[in-house]
Amino acid sequence: MGGDALVLYDADCGFCTASVRVVTGRWFLARVTAAPFQSQDLPRLRLSVDNCEAALHVLAGREVHVGGAAIARILRSSRAPWPLVGRALGLPVMRWITERCYRLVARNRHRLPGGTVACELRANDVR
Repeated sequence: MGGDALVLYDADCGFCTASVRVVTGRWFLARVTAAPFQSQDLPRLRLSVDNCEAALHVLAGREVHVGGAAIARILRSSRAPWPLVGRALGLPVMRWITERCYRLVARNRHRLPGGTVACELRANDVR
């Protein structure tokens, strides 16, 4: 489903690919366009392969949302009640918690369903 935001995910990671399918599927119906970062002209977008390997990126207009902020942006583009959750994740304390949770998942995505060896190698790059 197309939308006003571009979600750049890691196509080499089964967990990431499955997660994008979930948020664009019937439960969330996120109004975003999802594309593997590997298929994008990253220098034109002012992004690097290293950064995109380490975290999810969402481009919305001139804004770039990364990690937990990217998740919150996707949720704000989804059907109810998810926009409320996305807004809540943007509150100061929740933003801090969301980022810590995002990093925990990102570091361990190779252990999650769909995780691959490529995920494990990239997990070491997550700060």
